[in-house]
Amino acid sequence: MKKIITLIFCTFCLWTINFTLPANALATANGTEIFSLHCAGCHINGGNIIRRGKNLKKNALKKYGMDSLEAIANIVTNGKNNMSAYKDRLTTEEIQTVAAYVLEQAEKDWK
Repeated sequence: MKKIITLIFCTFCLWTINFTLPANALATANGTEIFSLHCAGCHINGGNIIRRGKNLKKNALKKYGMDSLEAIANIVTNGKNNMSAYKDRLTTEEIQTVAAYVLEQAEKDWK
């Protein structure tokens, strides 16, 4: 019985990996495209040409409480101060995708 449960678990894990990795790769590609089109004008390489300290680097995101998917999606959606709102230009899915991309790039130090 233990072998059957282990086999089922391993099969499930392999199935999950097989079907989620291409989706993650697609999300990253879409995030790159959305960021390049709508965000890179002010935030090239995670920087900020308007307000230098308010960049998209990991330390700044953490300092300003923007180090979560929800926080980034909220500011992209609604804007704040000099940051424009994108709720009328991007879909909810696109906003989530670009927020995930920003977090991913911050973890990689935008390299």
